[in-house]
Formats: sequence, structure tokens, C-alpha cells
Amino acid sequence: MAQNDRSEKHSKLFLELVISLQVSTLQFLGKIVSPQSGKAERNLQGAAASIDMLDMLAEKTKGNLQPDEARFLDQTLSHLKLNYVEEMNKPASQPSQPDADEPEAGEEAPPPPEDPGEKAES
Repeated sequence: MAQNDRSEKHSKLFLELVISLQVSTLQFLGKIVSPQSGKAERNLQGAAASIDMLDMLAEKTKGNLQPDEARFLDQTLSHLKLNYVEEMNKPASQPSQPDADEPEAGEEAPPPPEDPGEKAES
């Protein structure tokens, strides 16, 4: 496997990992429906654990990511942290309503950023 092919594959896998943790966190925050229960349920401890994993990933990969990868990870973390704080400030008995900009069960999430290897030089 050529180095460029390997790098592109790793970039796609990295983005898929971040998206997977993002979706899990949004489920824990009750922002999107859980496929297991068919309901939006809050688990703030689970959300905090997923956010901590993404924070660790950002720290461990600092300086080793493509600019688009780093930006996507930073934006994902910022979005999740803001949603976590919002949920922490809600009473426990108040169910979370999925955000209009968040995908519902069965809907597709927005596409990840362009693959850096596919960009044309400006």
C-alpha cells in the first residue's frame, strides 16, 4: 500500500472515529434517539466519558493531524461541550428535545470535512 493511500485511509478512519464518539455523546445527551431504546435518553456520565475520550484524543494527536482533521476535532469538541453544559443546566426530569440541526434516528449526519488529500492547491 502506497504511503499516500495509507495516509488517506488513516484520515478517513480518524474522522469515522471522531464521528462515532460524537454520535455516542449526542445519544448520551438525549439529543438524538438511541437505536437500542428508540428514545432520547440522558446519561450525563456517559456523555462526560465520551467527551473526555475526545479530549484525550485531541491531546495525544496534537501536531500530528492534518489541518482539516484538527479543525473537525476541535469543532466537534466545542459543540459537544456546549451541549453538555446546556444539559447539565436542565432539571433531571426535563426530557431533552433533539436539536433541529442534529440528525434524528434514520437521518444522516452532515458529511465530514473534505479529505485533505483530495483538495486542489489554491
